[in-house]
Amino acid sequence: MAGDYAVIALYIAGMIGVGWFGLRLAKTKSDYLVAGRRLGWFMYSGTMSAVVLGGASTVGGVKLGYTYGISGAWLVIAIGVGILVLHTLFARRLVKLRVYTVGEMLDLRYGGSTSTISGVVMWGYTLMLTVTSTLAFATIFKVLFNVPSWAGIAIGGSIVVLYSVLGGMWSITLTDIVQFVIKTIGILLILLPVSIVSAGGFDGMAARLDESYFELTAIGGDTIFTYFLVYSFGLLIGQDIWQRVFTARTPGIATGGGVISGVYCLVYGLAGALIGTAAKTLYPNLASAQDAFATIVEDQLPAGVRGLVLAAALSAMMSTASGALIACSTVSTSDLLSKLGLKKAADEVARNRVTTLVLGIVAIGIAMVVDDVVNALTIAYDILVGGLLVAIIGGLAWKRGTRQGALASMVVGTVVVITFMVVDGVEANSPIYWGLGSSLAVYLLVSFLTPRTSDEILTVWTRRLNGSAADEEEEAKLAASQS
Repeated sequence: MAGDYAVIALYIAGMIGVGWFGLRLAKTKSDYLVAGRRLGWFMYSGTMSAVVLGGASTVGGVKLGYTYGISGAWLVIAIGVGILVLHTLFARRLVKLRVYTVGEMLDLRYGGSTSTISGVVMWGYTLMLTVTSTLAFATIFKVLFNVPSWAGIAIGGSIVVLYSVLGGMWSITLTDIVQFVIKTIGILLILLPVSIVSAGGFDGMAARLDESYFELTAIGGDTIFTYFLVYSFGLLIGQDIWQRVFTARTPGIATGGGVISGVYCLVYGLAGALIGTAAKTLYPNLASAQDAFATIVEDQLPAGVRGLVLAAALSAMMSTASGALIACSTVSTSDLLSKLGLKKAADEVARNRVTTLVLGIVAIGIAMVVDDVVNALTIAYDILVGGLLVAIIGGLAWKRGTRQGALASMVVGTVVVITFMVVDGVEANSPIYWGLGSSLAVYLLVSFLTPRTSDEILTVWTRRLNGSAADEEEEAKLAASQS
């Protein structure tokens, strides 16, 4: 394992080094939170791909392939479709708004304070996403060093927190590009072809596996529909994703780079399913499908190369964890702490660094003591989509939507989701179905029954959508007067 240790050590040192370099670039709030809004198409598409393709897409994607065959690709395909829809329909407008959070967009569109409710939901979602990504470090470090889970979480989580605190979005962007390259080489160019060849090619796999492993719908139509409903819609409105959109230098870069990222996700999803299918051919009786990734890497790859592929998996986890962490920090400082009456800090970068550090430590602590965070993540996604999707998409696509309608839809959607989770269980599909349905009905009804959004607010909104720089103090006063 000496070669593998050397590769992993080099990788970790590189991440910390890049994070330290990002410290020099993060001089303003814009630098720290959205990389100065200066990313070109390559960096944009690379960092977008890195943040959405985490441990669930990599280790989890292989697990689904091991269990269901090529239909296990649907989870990551749903992610790719969400990225494609976001960038073809909404990214241009989001970049022009020049905001930092989803809540700020809602305040700007509807007038007055709507960001408190959305901020609480988004904060819970991004924190839980950070926890689940941090928890995944235990798998890789257990394989490498045979350490207990808490130690693996502490090692991986500390690295992510360190480089995220140092340079914020600049450090995260630079590390994401490195991680994107490592993932592409390790998963697509090494593990995928080696796995297929080792399993005897497609003919060899077909001869040894049930034909259902090569059916696109073997995982089940209900499961596929739920993936699209939860993950595609979740990616349309998640703060961690929007914050990456805000880093684009121009609306055109966001659109083009996002489409490239979406296509990359589709390829990545198919690759993970094929690797899992090959693992099923080679190791049909694993005690747990969760072990498919680690088993095929450990048995089929030579030392050094094995370390590179493990680094690729580690990259997937770190990019998602860091993206979720900076998103949680941004929501905390922009949407929540400001509502507590805290004065604007003289050094906003320092405030964001402290917030990121505290939240990072909290996430590591939760990951160490919580055993099953999958259900917790499901809760976060269901509340996110059921509670916020209608108000956000409605605000972007329908001028008749009102602040009262948005607030009502967020409250009702969230309450209905939680109620059905209690009645039918966290893993049921009913919470998201009823939550979305009730949120939409209330949004439309209340918006039609309340006065239209004032021309003043819509004028400011339209001006920002057209890319015109408006006076922030004027907008703030207008929003406050509508509260």
